[in-house]
Amino acid sequence: MVLCRAPLSLFIAPPANNSRRSFMRGRMVCLSDGSIEESQSSKKSQLVVSITGATGFIGRRLVQKLIADDHMVRILTRSRRNAQLVFPDQRFPEIVIAEEEEWSKCIEGSNAVVNLAGMPISTRWSSEVKKEIKQSRIKVTSKVVDLINKLNSSARPSVLISATAIGYYGTSETQVFDETSPSGNDYLAEVCREWETIALEVDKDVRLLLLRIGVVLGRDGGALAKMIPLFKTFAGGPLGSGKQWFSWIHLDDLVNLIYEALRNPSYKGIVNGTAPHPVRLSEMCDQLGQVMGRPSWLPVPDFVLKAVLGEGATIVLEGQKVLPVKAKELGFTFKYPFVKDALRDIISSGST
Repeated sequence: MVLCRAPLSLFIAPPANNSRRSFMRGRMVCLSDGSIEESQSSKKSQLVVSITGATGFIGRRLVQKLIADDHMVRILTRSRRNAQLVFPDQRFPEIVIAEEEEWSKCIEGSNAVVNLAGMPISTRWSSEVKKEIKQSRIKVTSKVVDLINKLNSSARPSVLISATAIGYYGTSETQVFDETSPSGNDYLAEVCREWETIALEVDKDVRLLLLRIGVVLGRDGGALAKMIPLFKTFAGGPLGSGKQWFSWIHLDDLVNLIYEALRNPSYKGIVNGTAPHPVRLSEMCDQLGQVMGRPSWLPVPDFVLKAVLGEGATIVLEGQKVLPVKAKELGFTFKYPFVKDALRDIISSGST
């Protein structure tokens, strides 16, 4: 038997005998005579997961993990062409890529939806960019929630994991935040509040996880990808005062957290996606310098960052100490609880 890339309608059409859930979880295979049937392997454990933001830094790794573990993935995208550049048919024949008009059918045939879509915030904030940052999150989340809610209760996914961010808490050099902490008063806190409010409108029969994500560390994306070149040229150092808190998480730990939440019904409500040991940014830079064998003594002044990022510099010039209390209560095991180990892995192995 060989896996086949079946048309979208094949994956989403439920059988007449109303055994939709077992049908959707089974792997579709092509037989030698050209007919198609459901594989008997992993029927009970295989998931069908629809993902927005699948072509992003986090989404790419999540898709790879799901495929490696023999789950089925549907990529909800605005551009099939762009998605195929990241996930070409030759390498990912089992993935279904769906543009917006097909999202509803994909979601109907899924066990779970993971919502990761949103414009990156580490850029210069003009009034137009700030509006787009907010709308890119709210618009997609609203569409996903609306599509889920319009389905019959028997056809809805059982879980929605919707990304949000630790920017919800605002910034502080002295406070410690966990999932019970109130929201802050700045722009990012406002974005996160509205983002989460939309997600909370999903039908109560759907298990909802709001994942407040910290600074994700990986070689080929996020903040670290911008810092590594500076350190390579001996120009790395603390950003701003260096006293601000840096609440981080290794990309692999974040993906594992999402993966566990897909399968474990105890994961619901608000969960902080951060490592258990946040550090001051100066320590983060010292550790990165040590791992790379480069000095980290040359600080980047506030005015330089503000010149490059404008108001967006608040992401790195201010910070918050956020603890993953809920994840630890649920028994989640972090592979990289300490930043030095995370950086060593990323730099030495070329982790993406």
